Amino acid sequence: MNSELIVFLVLSLVAVGAALGMVFSRNAVYSALFLVLNFITVAIFYLLLGAPFIAMSQITVYAGAIMVLFLFVIMLLGAESLAPSEVLPWQKPLAFSMAAILVVESIYLLVSRARPDTVITAPDIAINSMESLRAMAMSLFNDFLLPFEVTSILLLVAMVGAIVLTKREKAGQK
Repeated sequence: MNSELIVFLVLSLVAVGAALGMVFSRNAVYSALFLVLNFITVAIFYLLLGAPFIAMSQITVYAGAIMVLFLFVIMLLGAESLAPSEVLPWQKPLAFSMAAILVVESIYLLVSRARPDTVITAPDIAINSMESLRAMAMSLFNDFLLPFEVTSILLLVAMVGAIVLTKREKAGQK
């Protein structure tokens, strides 16, 4: 077997295990840490595909900044343990139907895309050059500056809202 295939299979098992651990963990902090592990395995997948910039962005932005924000809000709200909540009668049928749709769609995509003549190759080395990265940065900070800033303001407002709601609830309890 090819060594890249072995690394891919091991990382796939780790990614799926981390995703299942995140979903089934009853502790919100552990769920966030499982998500960090999943982000790191996805970054390694990007490295295997020959995209080091995307891999480092994945670790810096998602595993670094956004997960620190998630953990901060979890600790601030005191929601480390997830209490069992009331299940509405329509939630389980909806969840099962959405899961069935996802499985059918995944099987369709795997079957329709699986052709024996398809060859997956590594991207051209010129894609990861400094000129390509410079062009992407210029596009991001010139053409997409407004959506970038709106997203940052939205995250800031969400964090301030969580802090305000927590302060009101704690003040009402005392």
